[in-house]
Amino acid sequence: MATSSGVSMLSWFAIGSMAIVHSNQWLQKRRPYWERLAKLLAQAGNGGLGRLTRSELQETALLYRQVAGDLSSLREDPSARAYTEHVNQLLARAHHIIYSNRGASFLGILRFLRDDYPVIFQRQFLYVLFSLAVLLSGALLGSVLTLARPEFMRHMLGPAMVATIERHEMWTHSVVAVAPAMSGWLMTHNLTVCFLAYASGIVFGLGTLYLMFFNGLLLGVVGVACQQHGMALDLWSFVAPHGALELPSIILAGAAGFRLARGVLFPGLYRRRDSMADAGAEASRLVAGIVPLLAIAGTLEGFFSPSAAPVWLKFLVGAVLFSLLLSWLFRPVPAARE
Repeated sequence: MATSSGVSMLSWFAIGSMAIVHSNQWLQKRRPYWERLAKLLAQAGNGGLGRLTRSELQETALLYRQVAGDLSSLREDPSARAYTEHVNQLLARAHHIIYSNRGASFLGILRFLRDDYPVIFQRQFLYVLFSLAVLLSGALLGSVLTLARPEFMRHMLGPAMVATIERHEMWTHSVVAVAPAMSGWLMTHNLTVCFLAYASGIVFGLGTLYLMFFNGLLLGVVGVACQQHGMALDLWSFVAPHGALELPSIILAGAAGFRLARGVLFPGLYRRRDSMADAGAEASRLVAGIVPLLAIAGTLEGFFSPSAAPVWLKFLVGAVLFSLLLSWLFRPVPAARE
């Protein structure tokens, strides 16, 4: 029994020694990240985050989350009390610098839209292209199925809307009578659709894929149905003014969803939760820029698009808005902001 007890005590001592060695290795591995965060905070100084470049801001945010995880681990180790206090002070300083700059002002929002958003859009451009490709794939399939099988149109649109199209009537005439209320509802509806396209990216991108493809499918079905009944001009003159901003907003929301999905599926060298947090931050900023676009689109859809304004004017408004949108999104940005 004594021998057995002695062996047991030696085993526990050996295990404890191994844990200490592992703890020292872990500390050596994590210390450069703490030093890098401290250096970025010193660089920010009293001027706040405005002193950092865009890449340094992203690095600061990621390091903040990683060091917060380190602090949780350190608090479970009583022998690392000195390190715990140091990291805790570092995080407190980072929290003060980061969150003291969160006060949003009207000028701050304008600066974000003018200077920051084009950078965000251009950085996420591949996701925008993928989102557009999914939407167009759905539209192509919807067009082909409607041409090949008229019953598919009835299944997708429902009997009431199909009957309206067959009578050669636009379903939008009633909007004008309740334009103020309808405009608000349209803004809310479009924001909901875009938010779902973005947020459902967390489910491995499947929700975003479905929403983008389905919206494209529906667009293709409606387009072909109106074309077959001689209502193409009525449809596209209605869509042009607000669609110049609404459709790109949906595509941007889809791109944000796919960016979020990549963070979930492919964390790379980061821990999955850090990868998700970083992807979520980038995706949220991409979505933030579409809010004013949807506000303008909802106003146009409620008041101008269904109005009796000349067809040429509606197409002109749509073309001007789309040109301005492209000029804004592809605006050259100073290299310092990259």
